[in-house]
Amino acid sequence: MDALCAAAVDLARDAAVEVTGADQVGDHLGITPDDDRVVTHYFDCLSTGYHGWRWAATVARASRAKVVTVDEVVLLPSTEALLAPAWVPWSERLRPGDLRTGDLLPTPADDERLDPGYTGAEEEPDEFAQISPVAYELGLGRPRVLSQYGAELAARRWYAGEGGPHTPMAESAPAQCSTCGFLVSLRGALRPGFGVCANEYSPSDGRVVSLDHGCGAHSEAAVMPALAEAVSPIVDEFGYDDV
Repeated sequence: MDALCAAAVDLARDAAVEVTGADQVGDHLGITPDDDRVVTHYFDCLSTGYHGWRWAATVARASRAKVVTVDEVVLLPSTEALLAPAWVPWSERLRPGDLRTGDLLPTPADDERLDPGYTGAEEEPDEFAQISPVAYELGLGRPRVLSQYGAELAARRWYAGEGGPHTPMAESAPAQCSTCGFLVSLRGALRPGFGVCANEYSPSDGRVVSLDHGCGAHSEAAVMPALAEAVSPIVDEFGYDDV
């Protein structure tokens, strides 16, 4: 380590004070050799907004020169510094439930959850216009449809959620949704495993449920007991009591 640069503590402090002010530069914390005749001096940062940071003033001298000069002064974090979290793109920060009224959530063109819905509309627009009502009726008139990967993601999410079989409600149910008259079947790849509940008294009303889900509002949960016929009272006309 260069002795002249290491001894230039006052020069380094004056440079840091010139940058930020005397009230922001604290005690000398140490030095680090960066290269031949290049040393960095560290000073405590007294700013309340930069806890754990330190001022770094780098000094150097030319070969065979006896005069030390200042290269730069910067504010650097130490191992105990408060740092902002790493920046994450919005598409990775987004979580279910974040979308609010008026928000728009663009779907990337290469989203793996979707596949092209139809082809040939650009090459033969007149012919497609004639069959498009039929296509829409069959559910094929959308530019993109759910891919197999997208269906698998949805199935895993739904099966592990509140509409799946591993909830206290489902485990205590008298029967599964697959035998319930209020179950509305889905169509497509998700039909074999899921449906929509249509019982207004069920906590799952209007929600997707797995076929092995269940609740106490199952259509066959219980049979209402029949009303007993009224029985005429029996009057004893022969016995009597002494009064």
